[in-house]
Amino acid sequence: MAQRTVGRVTRRRVRTRANLLDAAFAVFAAKGFGRVSIEEVCEAAGYSRGAFYSNFATLDELFFALYRQRADLIAEQVAEALALDGPELDVPASVDRVTEVLLLDVDWLLVKTDFLAHAARDPDVAASLLEHRQRLRRAIADRLGRSTVFGALPAALGGTDGAAWAVVAAYDGVTTQLLLDKDVERARAWLRQLLTALLTDGSGAPVQGRERSPWTPTSSS
Repeated sequence: MAQRTVGRVTRRRVRTRANLLDAAFAVFAAKGFGRVSIEEVCEAAGYSRGAFYSNFATLDELFFALYRQRADLIAEQVAEALALDGPELDVPASVDRVTEVLLLDVDWLLVKTDFLAHAARDPDVAASLLEHRQRLRRAIADRLGRSTVFGALPAALGGTDGAAWAVVAAYDGVTTQLLLDKDVERARAWLRQLLTALLTDGSGAPVQGRERSPWTPTSSS
């Protein structure tokens, strides 16, 4: 009997936490972090302040939990999309899958931008954010590195780690434009073109046998 009661309480708490995160996402996207109170989050979720404090100590803690939830989802999406080829990585097909599944949601981008600004002013938050971004890059670099047929990446990228940095940078750039023009389909198409250009010779074929980019300095430079 006691175990069933504990189970119900645990499930209820998990549901309450999830509802608070969903409500906070909508409120943060609409008003911006820093302009939202705990009361507004509680009202949107239909809970009391007590329910809030049983799950989060502060609004900052909720905000970070919300970011971590969405960032983890994106990392999983990318890893799963890249894992479908097996050892013979089909770059154009993988790029298509990644761009199709990536979370290109304007509300999420608004919350993410707020979080970036918040992290820039708080070293502890920045450290956590950097760890999440590094995990995403590791997933990409690991997949590129495990390919048995991919051949040489463009030398200017500096190997798989550099390629992973470039992929994330391309995503950042495209999503910044998306925040302004709200054109999701255009963003997907542009991201697909950028990633294909970064990881292939531009034709969709992996780069083979390229030892050095013309932009790479020689030893005498």
